[in-house]
Amino acid sequence: MEELILNLTNGALDNLNYGWIILFMTIESSFIPFPSEVVMIPAAYMVAETGEMTYPMVILSGTFGALLGALINYVLAYFLGRPIVYAFANSRFGHMCLIDAEKVEKAEAYFDKHGAISTLIGRMIPAIRQLISIPAGLAKMNLVPFMLFTCVGAGLWNCILVGIGYAFHSTMPKQELIDTIAHYSHIIGIAAIILVVAIVAYLIYKGIKK
Repeated sequence: MEELILNLTNGALDNLNYGWIILFMTIESSFIPFPSEVVMIPAAYMVAETGEMTYPMVILSGTFGALLGALINYVLAYFLGRPIVYAFANSRFGHMCLIDAEKVEKAEAYFDKHGAISTLIGRMIPAIRQLISIPAGLAKMNLVPFMLFTCVGAGLWNCILVGIGYAFHSTMPKQELIDTIAHYSHIIGIAAIILVVAIVAYLIYKGIKK
């Protein structure tokens, strides 16, 4: 897996543009396993390196791709229903996509506990992020709030990753970035989650204080 991420990151730094960002983030947000760190961090790095793209457009492209991928899961779950979704999760192809019934059940339990807002919060939680759209579709959640919460959650996540990519540009050369993402992609994701939680906690604290 580390070698695959290494090759993807290296290729991303050489050929990345808005179209590829949308495509890769659509894949990442669907049922196909693909780390968003491999896309958004190198994209931000290349903005600082070449100036051929801009940070707002990188974030918008990544968020649009995430929405497209989330809609794929939502629509499939909405129309296929629970039996077919779980049959897929238990199939060989489902396992190849790193999906199983336990993960789907976990996403459903999270959705049942937190309601519609889970499609926002869940976008920033590993093992939930790619699958939270499935229980939303199974529950036939209203499409407009689903799209809104998905865009906000994905946008916030992408802002964090872009910030990390910008910080990396000032501290390490290109090859070191490639090696770092390949070797520590899971740690980078956890660090981004901690930062998101800190920001949300601060906003809640300010709201309570007022």
